Amino acid sequence: MKHLAKQTGILLFWLAVWQVVAWLVGRPIFLVGPLETVQAFFRLLGQAAFWQSVVSSLGRIGTGFVLAFSLGLLCGAGAYAWPLFGEWIAPVVTMIRTIPVASFVILALIWTGADGLALVISFLVVFPMIYLHTLAGLQAADVQLLEMAEVFRIRFFPKVWHIYRPALAPYLISACKTALGMCWKSGVAAEVIGTPDHSIGEKLYMAKIFFSTDELFAWTAVVILLSGLFERLVLYVLERLMGEDSRKNRSKDAAGERKG
Repeated sequence: MKHLAKQTGILLFWLAVWQVVAWLVGRPIFLVGPLETVQAFFRLLGQAAFWQSVVSSLGRIGTGFVLAFSLGLLCGAGAYAWPLFGEWIAPVVTMIRTIPVASFVILALIWTGADGLALVISFLVVFPMIYLHTLAGLQAADVQLLEMAEVFRIRFFPKVWHIYRPALAPYLISACKTALGMCWKSGVAAEVIGTPDHSIGEKLYMAKIFFSTDELFAWTAVVILLSGLFERLVLYVLERLMGEDSRKNRSKDAAGERKG
């Protein structure tokens, strides 16, 4: 409760600072305060186009994340099981990690058009993170437990569940915490560039064109809310799949953050 009250107090303080700065600027076209942003947000909620854009962007970015997570997990496991495969795929992963997102955006516009842009960019941003963390997590599995499993001839699936899963859990959850935020940032940025119909990126671009600063801030708040809710949902599902060990690790992380 103390931690919640502290965080609420900090949030209210910065909202107050934001509102005071907006009043001092006195030009809504440059900066609107939280009150104007909330008003614009509730005005958007009553529009069918708002929900259409939210569902459309959520579908594109969410699909990109799920595909990247699944393929990253499979390729990471494949690279661990067959090191030669890891050597072959390493240049591709390095290329995806190092090439600027702007270059991928231009290529994706040529290859897939505006409608598939956010999905492709979200996939390319998330895949290397999941792949590398999966490989590192599997490599961190307890060698002595693996040797014991070989001695007692433990079958493949029990070995995966009881030895590899606990080792992989903290790495995979850490990767998702970073990847989920980057996925939404890059996905919406790609939509702003490609402006596909019925998307959050299109609404942000139109708000800029018409100098609707209050709607620009409101749509930004929508992206933050969707990103936060999507992250909580994914982490909840992942922790349930990974079992008690991952939930304990997260509780320890939260306790460390509170102490800090």
